[in-house]
Amino acid sequence: MTETTAAPIHQEEAPAFPSNRTCPYQIPKEYVELRDTGDALRKVTLYDGRQAWVVTKHETARQLLADPRISSNRQDDNFPATSPRFAAFRTTAPAFIGLDPPEHGHKRRMMISEFTLKRIKGMRPGVERIVNGFIDDMLAAGPTADLVSQFALPVPSMVICQLLGVPYADHDFFQEASKELLQATTGEEALAARKKLGDYLDGLVAQFETEPGPGLLGTLVTEQLAKGTVDREELVSDAILLLVAGHETTASMTSLSVITLLEHPDQHAALRADPSLIPGAVEELLRYLSIADIAGGRVATADIEIDGQAIRAGEGVIISNSIANRDGSVFENPDAFDVHRSARHHISFGYGVHQCLGQNLARLELEVILTALFERIPTLRLAAPVESLEIRPGTTIQGVNKLPVTW
Repeated sequence: MTETTAAPIHQEEAPAFPSNRTCPYQIPKEYVELRDTGDALRKVTLYDGRQAWVVTKHETARQLLADPRISSNRQDDNFPATSPRFAAFRTTAPAFIGLDPPEHGHKRRMMISEFTLKRIKGMRPGVERIVNGFIDDMLAAGPTADLVSQFALPVPSMVICQLLGVPYADHDFFQEASKELLQATTGEEALAARKKLGDYLDGLVAQFETEPGPGLLGTLVTEQLAKGTVDREELVSDAILLLVAGHETTASMTSLSVITLLEHPDQHAALRADPSLIPGAVEELLRYLSIADIAGGRVATADIEIDGQAIRAGEGVIISNSIANRDGSVFENPDAFDVHRSARHHISFGYGVHQCLGQNLARLELEVILTALFERIPTLRLAAPVESLEIRPGTTIQGVNKLPVTW
């Protein structure tokens, strides 16, 4: 861990961060206020009383995400923890997302072949079979349905299981443990959930050591662990990240995308009339929903002057993609949902060396999901008022745990 001591961030008003949404697809009013001051960086107060910078401008966010003086090291004592759950992970072996170059690049190259655009395009027929299979099951069970548990969650769970080589038969266990991990309110709860997942995946690694296993996990055991280029604890940490992020993010995007489309009937109708708009609509949904809003934490390793502000070495920086993706200087009328918008330059997958490894897979899944779901269930509608849906807090991946629908 670094011994750098964070310089104090002085501010007359440092509002609490993060904030909770009151609408599944609109950012909190507190974020609108941060954005609308016009400052590219604003000082905020985290749960433990520490202060950090929040980046509100799109271009500033891209510059900082590409700046080597901004570290992703989650074990740094000054890393801006947005909840006790995040703080607890300072004590665990970091996944590659929490490493800086050159270590990050070395780990990323071990996995990149499974996530190339060509590899992901080849997965489309399999993803279509999975999506249609769960639609078949949902239709057979009849209305109403919980779209989360019957569709949004199992689809990406099965996809990531096949890619990683994790048995889908264990999905109930790892889905519940992932939920416990991401929605933990104390550090102890977070570490307990992580241990469950770690023990499970460590058992798979041990199994693959004696008998070569399938998928990316099997490949990493055979080609990296066996040769000593990665140690066991690091491999398990990376596997936890890939398994959890590989299904939770797409599940949340699916449920919130359905809500957004059903609550914007003109935009929904435009997609139904012209399915060629689907890829662009996925980009707009990624921008508009920005579900991984707390993933952009960083810590400065040197003094940085940017946009008239001085970030000091040791100060925490949070690139809030939900705020930056609503920057009106980049996205006209940014709080409106528009499937005709060109939104590909959003930063929902990050930017720079840490850009999301699974972004091609996420795009493919969402395109297939939205196309099949509304083609096969054209009368799909919410079975409860959107105001009654329980929204996850701002300290985790944005989404809903239940989504009643009917048709």
